[in-house]
Amino acid sequence: MARPRDTTRRPNRGGDSLQETGIRVTLLGLAFLIVPSLLGGSIVMKVLAAALSLPGWFLLCAGLVVLGIVYLRKTANNTAPAARQSPAVEAWELNDREKQEFTANLRRHAQRKSAAPAEPQFSPAPRQAPDIQFGRDTEAATPRPPSEAGAWSAAMFAAIEWRRFEALCEALFAQAGFKTESQSHGADGGVDIWLYSANAVGPVAIAQCKHWTRKPVGVKDVREFFGVMASHQLKRGTYATTSSYTADAMQFAKANGINAMDGAALLKLIGTRTPEQQAALLTVAFEGDYWRPTCASCGIKTVSRKPAKGGAAFWGCNNYPRCKTTFKMTASA
Repeated sequence: MARPRDTTRRPNRGGDSLQETGIRVTLLGLAFLIVPSLLGGSIVMKVLAAALSLPGWFLLCAGLVVLGIVYLRKTANNTAPAARQSPAVEAWELNDREKQEFTANLRRHAQRKSAAPAEPQFSPAPRQAPDIQFGRDTEAATPRPPSEAGAWSAAMFAAIEWRRFEALCEALFAQAGFKTESQSHGADGGVDIWLYSANAVGPVAIAQCKHWTRKPVGVKDVREFFGVMASHQLKRGTYATTSSYTADAMQFAKANGINAMDGAALLKLIGTRTPEQQAALLTVAFEGDYWRPTCASCGIKTVSRKPAKGGAAFWGCNNYPRCKTTFKMTASA
């Protein structure tokens, strides 16, 4: 689900702050050494100069050391290798070192989990409190898990809500070695996931996720995403949907460096992962009340509601009437 978000990012000023500190300490040390001698040759000034001599030299040396560290950092940054770009973003693949680290982490996690009693992956929805705002008590239907809970299929995508789909895509990027950043609600400025590389400063790509089942993604949606890429001076991005793309949308994506992945392509990508990786993705997708939509404005799970005057039940934000976000209790758009 696309949700506008303010993407204004604060620059990293760690290096500048350290440099300013070095300059100030150096100037303070020089002041301790020079100022007393400029105020005259009286006994008092001589005593003051002698007292300030040792801390003056200490501050001067410390300031020069700090400035030297800042210089070495800048030199190292200027000679750092170029950031990984489109191949890793488009393929979502791990290199050998990342595969080893990820597999080791999965094994450690599996060993910790093996000691605990197994829990079913699919649990029924809990009964809701009386719907005071709408004047009628209503209960959410118990979700039906996909027929084959251990194998990825299109039914898996249909069973989860939009926020779990975004979390699934974020986990896929993390498996490919990227550091990811997202938020559960609020304005996102057309960016669902920011992608970072260890070899680059700032994001190297962005991703948009659409949890749709019937409506195809059109060229208008892809053009808007390309505009967001351009505004952040990024040449690569990934558009992921559980649905499909129109022919002109797919053509526009290929011509403008956008990796467009539909439901079939996502299932194919998940199928290339190891059994351990697929199990980890399954855990992410079906975490908690995976079927219950999340309010895009408030970031909390919606509750089952039914109008007092009758009508079809629907999902509504628990912050009603302050928030009037609703979802149909049918398949996604």
